[in-house]
Amino acid sequence: MPLLIFVLLLCGCGQPESPNPYANIGAIPLPPGYHRLGAAPNSFAAWLRAIPLKKDRTVYLFDGTPKRYQGGRFAVLDISVGHTDLQQCADAVMRLRAEYCYSRHAFAGIDFYTEQGVRLNFPEWAHHRPDSTSRNSFNAYLTRVFTYCSTRTLEKQLAPKNIGQIIPGDVLIKSGAPGHAMTVVDVAEDTHGRRIYLLAQSYMPAQDIHIVKNLNNADLSPWFAADATQLQIETPEWTFTTNQLRCWH
Repeated sequence: MPLLIFVLLLCGCGQPESPNPYANIGAIPLPPGYHRLGAAPNSFAAWLRAIPLKKDRTVYLFDGTPKRYQGGRFAVLDISVGHTDLQQCADAVMRLRAEYCYSRHAFAGIDFYTEQGVRLNFPEWAHHRPDSTSRNSFNAYLTRVFTYCSTRTLEKQLAPKNIGQIIPGDVLIKSGAPGHAMTVVDVAEDTHGRRIYLLAQSYMPAQDIHIVKNLNNADLSPWFAADATQLQIETPEWTFTTNQLRCWH
């Protein structure tokens, strides 16, 4: 294969791609025969669906350079990645959960654990700061979380979940070094109750949180089938097993 073609395939940039036409996650179209699960107005599911998407589909690293591999991304969430190499895979999961709780002023729910088992609860951490629960304080708290928490600590914090009962906000996670974690950002089902879902991730180095494509099923992509009979879930940059689904307590 000529070198140029190989590089274009690796980057996912064989031809110019049109801008993302969808305003938010909830606007991403469904395959025929499916409808989105119901979601209460103030629920995590409703909040996730309302996350705006960037027009530009390019995934950028924390330093502003494009990610080398672009072939697996479908759309990019309009959420900060920061300016340091911190907001990687598990950190993106924690960012989304924390942002939801912060938006609801449910500060006590912003709660994570370090590798040493130390609890990092946002209101307790911010209690002695002059700006308390301000946005600046929240951002400083997240920097600490991203520094001291990991896939190992997050997996311990979450509860196992059956893939057939998947809902928005659930997490696919494999702890370790390397490990990986992705957030289920939307779920739909057909008249038989068979569910499909969207996945969002950051990765290494720290990069824009983005919804991934289903490279094994172009007709369903970017949706994935919640099929308990399949042992593996193949995403563009990681393969999970179906028993690695977790949920928030």
